[in-house]
Amino acid sequence: MIKSMTGYGSAKGTVEGLQITVELKSVNNRYLDTSVRLPRSFLFAEDAVKSAVQKHISRGKVDVFISVDSTEAGEMTVKVNEALLRGYLEAMEHISEEYGLVNDATALSVSRFPDVLSVEKKDLDADAITAGMLDITENALHDFNAMREREGAKLREDVLSRLDVIDALVSTVERESPKTVAEYRARLEAKMAEVLGSAGIDENRILAEAAIFADHIAVDEETVRLRSHMSQLKTMINGSSPTGRKIDFLIQEFNREANTIGSKCQNSDIAHTVVDLKSEIEKIREQIQNIE
Repeated sequence: MIKSMTGYGSAKGTVEGLQITVELKSVNNRYLDTSVRLPRSFLFAEDAVKSAVQKHISRGKVDVFISVDSTEAGEMTVKVNEALLRGYLEAMEHISEEYGLVNDATALSVSRFPDVLSVEKKDLDADAITAGMLDITENALHDFNAMREREGAKLREDVLSRLDVIDALVSTVERESPKTVAEYRARLEAKMAEVLGSAGIDENRILAEAAIFADHIAVDEETVRLRSHMSQLKTMINGSSPTGRKIDFLIQEFNREANTIGSKCQNSDIAHTVVDLKSEIEKIREQIQNIE
């Protein structure tokens, strides 16, 4: 099933006590352009996340936003400098005995002595955090791809409906084109009868002129190629692999055939039909800009 290049997905999870949220959003782009934004202290996971995203997406501008809430992680630890504390206590005991002072040391009072307590940041397990972040990213990608598939289904239905309109317009061109030759032959006979009068009309000359005109305005090859392109487009949008760029090239061929038909037509009704034909092709071209 085709996918839209436009989508959004998100997922949350807990890794090593960290609350991690991953959000993805994408818009149209000719090639794949992936940007990962996450806190500076977690930049070690950037390349891994980008690689995971690129396995799921082949085209589009993709922004990945990763936020990390460490309030529950217990990142900071308080350590006691045991040797220094013993030194302080021994010094206080000596002062008490030597000078007859009361040793009223408490846990709170000694904890305020310089360098007795120190606060250290807990070391991050980069491998574990990266692995957990990738799991959450995969869940976000699942949500992201589900939305893109829903949008892709809508695009597919729209393109198929427009192909039905194009098919009807091509049938109109095929039906009206022979009438143009017949009308040309009738006008030619009337003109020659007016000029030659009773001298008579050379039927072979009429047939030859009509044949040359018919060959000049014949659109059989163009309509056959258009139908072939239509069949190919249906195959592409019913497939599962990314085909957006191929469809873009194919639509250029649609336009080429429609322009050739327009340049050959000598009938106002066909000219109007060609205008409608080009309009439908342009609408498909606009839609397929969203297809991956």
